[in-house]
Amino acid sequence: MVRSALTVALEIADRLLSDNVAQRRDVLWCEERGDGSKRLLVAPLEVANLVADHLLADHAAVLTSATLRIGGEFAPAAHEVGLHDAKDYRALEVPAPFDYGRQAIRYVARALPPPAAGGGGPEALAEITGLLQASDGGALGLFSSRRAAERAAEHVRGATDLPVLCQGEDTLPELVRQFRADPRTSLFGTLSLWQGVDVAGLTNRLVIIDRIPFPRPDDPVVQARSEVAASRGANAFLSVSAAHAALLLAQGAGRLIRSTTDRGVVAVLDSRIATARYGGFLLRSLPPMWPTTDPEVARAALRRLAQEALATGAGDRDGGGAVGRRSRADATAPA
Repeated sequence: MVRSALTVALEIADRLLSDNVAQRRDVLWCEERGDGSKRLLVAPLEVANLVADHLLADHAAVLTSATLRIGGEFAPAAHEVGLHDAKDYRALEVPAPFDYGRQAIRYVARALPPPAAGGGGPEALAEITGLLQASDGGALGLFSSRRAAERAAEHVRGATDLPVLCQGEDTLPELVRQFRADPRTSLFGTLSLWQGVDVAGLTNRLVIIDRIPFPRPDDPVVQARSEVAASRGANAFLSVSAAHAALLLAQGAGRLIRSTTDRGVVAVLDSRIATARYGGFLLRSLPPMWPTTDPEVARAALRRLAQEALATGAGDRDGGGAVGRRSRADATAPA
């Protein structure tokens, strides 16, 4: 055991003292912990060559995921795993069995001001409350931070009689169970909800995304990857921060439609996705839901779904039919 531990320590020391950091293969940083102690951390900037050399070399592989297309293209994800040249792989998009244009509305709150740091401002909190009142609950709130989720939950509880659960108040499986069981209950939380919740039916008829999930600008790995991207002549923001956000947005929006009979609204409260130059890149990563920036269109659809959820009991059930029958090209009508 001692020899094994020493071998690991030797490997770590060798890596820290090697040229990998200077040559930008690794990033090294010091992190202070809550108890005042400090840790020295090292991480690879890219895993592409490691995967290509040690996993994919001389092997055939099938790589599948619901979120491989970033910005509408396979290339970013392929490059991440060492498939640098288009002739190295063949990309195949298998359409989802869902009719997103009829089953779901993508509402972007274009009129809201850009989100404030540390949680939504009063306009965003009022928007969340209005959406939940229209849907009579049944919302999965995906927030950029624990504080933002807690603040929104406190605001909705104070302004309405709707039950709101918040991540951290119980174990995640128990919170999801309560959310699934009651069509009026909403669940607010952070990253583990963006990626790991599967609740089908009208119980989950509204997904709220409070802001574009860009990585923290002071993250050492993000900073180093951005510097390397810029040195290679790439757009550092698009290739690192925007690509990261696009992946999480696709995962978050994917919490809504989990079956062919699900219906609902994805509400993005970050107006930058509609106004910023990079907004189109992010939107191309999302499912092709019926788009609107009109809050009344979204609320009218939510009111109809709330009535059906109440009539059917919704808990642990799937709704049928479609949110509407209009063409996606009709920008004035709810989907």
